[in-house]
Amino acid sequence: MSLLLGVNLDHVATLRQARYARTPDSPNAEPCPVVAGHDALAGGADSLTIHVRGDRRHMQDADAFRLREEVGLPINLEMGVTEEMVGLALKLKPDFACLVPESRLEITTEGGLDVLAGFDRIRMVVARLQDAGIKVSLFIDPDTKQVEAAAETCAEMIELHTGCFANAVGDAVDPEIERLAIAARAGHSSALQVNAGHGINYTNIGRVLELPHLAELNIGHSIVSRAMRVGLTTAVREMKELMAKYPSGS
Repeated sequence: MSLLLGVNLDHVATLRQARYARTPDSPNAEPCPVVAGHDALAGGADSLTIHVRGDRRHMQDADAFRLREEVGLPINLEMGVTEEMVGLALKLKPDFACLVPESRLEITTEGGLDVLAGFDRIRMVVARLQDAGIKVSLFIDPDTKQVEAAAETCAEMIELHTGCFANAVGDAVDPEIERLAIAARAGHSSALQVNAGHGINYTNIGRVLELPHLAELNIGHSIVSRAMRVGLTTAVREMKELMAKYPSGS
């Protein structure tokens, strides 16, 4: 099975909100995440990732429902482990939900969910989402104890946080790749689907493709940035072409 690409559209909504935060539903509001979703589909995206945050800093509830209804791709809802977001997920019925840590001080998600510290709450939310037919992923740091805890929640998937790898330079890169590889093997051994994301771009993806047992990459910022030069459909297609080099059966 080929490596799948989930395109994160949050940064499209971020650009819209920079000008139209008070009127995101205005006919003048641009760029439109739904149009971006169609462009991603045309480029070969396998799913769309959106993060509706508690402070609604980029994606709005209306964006989520329109993407779900109007674009023919599975929706992966990134969400905080809060009652508000569980309620939204149960109404939206995304194909997948990825539980992530959330802070109002961060610009984007930084660091993985601490499954060990929040196990009881996370396990309960996983069960509620699954009861509604939503497959659940946990966004975690590449740490085997977190992988083991994720498996114990009965979530179907983990998404390994690749941010430390993406920020590493020089001699620090190889140890981060090894951490990710160990975590990927642990996830696979625990019968978890292993996804990865955060900071993956057109250059460092070559190292990401060294990791074993990957099913899906979730990439947003780099694709949206590339789209400023070549358009979103082409940017997605280019990333898919790079991902096609992933060895089958890895």
